[in-house]
Amino acid sequence: MLAHLRLYQLISPSLPIGAFTYSQGLEWAVEAGWVKDQASLQQWLEGVLQLSVARLELPVLIRLRQAMDIQDVKSTLHWSRYLYASRETSELRAEERQRGKALGVLLPSLGVEITPDLQPAIDMTQLAGMALASHHWQIPIEDLCTGYLWSWLENSVMAGVKLVPLGQTSGQRVLLDLSEQLPNLVELSLSITDEQVAGSTPALAIASARHETQYTRLFRS
Repeated sequence: MLAHLRLYQLISPSLPIGAFTYSQGLEWAVEAGWVKDQASLQQWLEGVLQLSVARLELPVLIRLRQAMDIQDVKSTLHWSRYLYASRETSELRAEERQRGKALGVLLPSLGVEITPDLQPAIDMTQLAGMALASHHWQIPIEDLCTGYLWSWLENSVMAGVKLVPLGQTSGQRVLLDLSEQLPNLVELSLSITDEQVAGSTPALAIASARHETQYTRLFRS
């Protein structure tokens, strides 16, 4: 139970790493009319979940956690660099580093030691920090993956509710519908081999690139 409580803390929107300040291209997708209502928001998020989060981020998170468990610094650095290199835009790479560094500042205050050889990985991606914290608190990998998916989905839906805009009830319906897919996505991520770790979301990459110069923005670039 204590491990689950630590997981809830790690994925909480109140965790001070700025997750709520990013839209990952969604703000420009709304500006362009790609996302304009509940149905199109759900379609957008479903695509990102299936083609990026479950096939790139979760498999990398799994490998980072496994590397932390056996103190394999080389693999930790490899997969951190792999994820960072997979971010297609300067905005997405800046987000990865900013959230990673923020988590790196927070974790020692929560009793999670970051050794000097792990610091470059922690500073590169928040997933390395999550893997280290989950190792320290002995959070099971499957639970970590489910929690990460829920956190990503909740933050993305909250962004969509603000941007479209949608009512809170519509946002909860999107959460309800898409969360039903999370167990299967965790299973998928656990089955992916090293050679299959990759995402393919060209629309998100275009939206993120265009968001960097969007005239008015609510979310960080």
